[in-house]
Amino acid sequence: MHIELCGGFGEKGRTSVAISGGGRRVLLDAGIKVGASGPDYYPVLAGGINELDAVLISHAHEDHVGALSWLLSQGYGGRILMTSETLDEAPATLRAYADPDDFRRFPLLKDRIELFEPGDSLTIGGLSIATGRSGHVVGGVWFTVDDGSRKIVYSADVVPDSSVFVMDAMPPCDLLVFDASYGADPVSGAARAQAIAEWVAARPGGCLLPTPLSGRSLELLAILDGPFAIHARMRVSLAAQIEARAALHPAMVPQLRRRLTDAADWRDGDPLPSCPLLADDGMGKAGPSATLLPLADVAGYPILLTGHLPAGSPGEALHAAGRAGWIRMPTHPTLSGNLAIWEGAGRPVALGHSCPPDALAGLTPHMPSLRVDLRTGDSYTLAS
Repeated sequence: MHIELCGGFGEKGRTSVAISGGGRRVLLDAGIKVGASGPDYYPVLAGGINELDAVLISHAHEDHVGALSWLLSQGYGGRILMTSETLDEAPATLRAYADPDDFRRFPLLKDRIELFEPGDSLTIGGLSIATGRSGHVVGGVWFTVDDGSRKIVYSADVVPDSSVFVMDAMPPCDLLVFDASYGADPVSGAARAQAIAEWVAARPGGCLLPTPLSGRSLELLAILDGPFAIHARMRVSLAAQIEARAALHPAMVPQLRRRLTDAADWRDGDPLPSCPLLADDGMGKAGPSATLLPLADVAGYPILLTGHLPAGSPGEALHAAGRAGWIRMPTHPTLSGNLAIWEGAGRPVALGHSCPPDALAGLTPHMPSLRVDLRTGDSYTLAS
């Protein structure tokens, strides 16, 4: 089996891998890189787009699906597979992050998409592809690709210890391509959640919490204690995520329902509320937060960023200037989570995605089989 590292290796963004085996070539995810431009914005597909037999998307965040309209604009005409939740969210992501002309000419038409459920097994020629719940977002999955003799696990984005979402265990494999977003960060999700709750409580006059519409929004709902507001356009999506009960820990469902019911709706033009305000997206590049970040900054309204801050994004600029706080809410594995994944996979050769080289190197004392020399554009072959 042969794997091409099309994006997200030695960098954060444009996460994408192509795997060849069993007479077929499949692309897992097609993301964009926020803050980049030109060819660096899109995956590197040295093997050619027309040689792909299928594209499978793990979830609808921009660094995993944002290049799909571009891929279609380059002539891709093959199969596209994703879960129904990913299909529901992907058009909004593409509208925000795809080239406008690509999105106008190649919107995500439902009749082009083949749907599967997390936990389904798929067959693409001689490749068997298993899926499992990622613990990252509703409808998010990891993939296992098996040609009958060798097996590759591609985690996409996963959260082994989420208090909200369920992650299925990944199987033993010959090559593990894992979510190294946080490098060797040892701080638990529970500790970071407590720090966020304390930061918010210390600002009783209100604050802005930019957040992705899917995934981290429910994690924040679960930890906020007291009244809060959401941008009104988030409510329908948040309610649908809460009702996707197979993706959530059962005990969290009634709690999240109550929290959403009690949340106030904030609309464009309203005064900034004297309570926490959640608005998407998490970087200020799109959605309501693109308008709210500068509005809050001018008003001196506290801002807390809780996710990745790409270079050149509005959130990163405000944080660099000391005008926004930052406490990362873990929506990717910390050190203990990735070690458990690697151990459970049988300590195979490992490639970490979504991580800069210096942070990835911090994992090598814990994970001796980790390859830190490979970058986007490189490839790796598994002997039969």
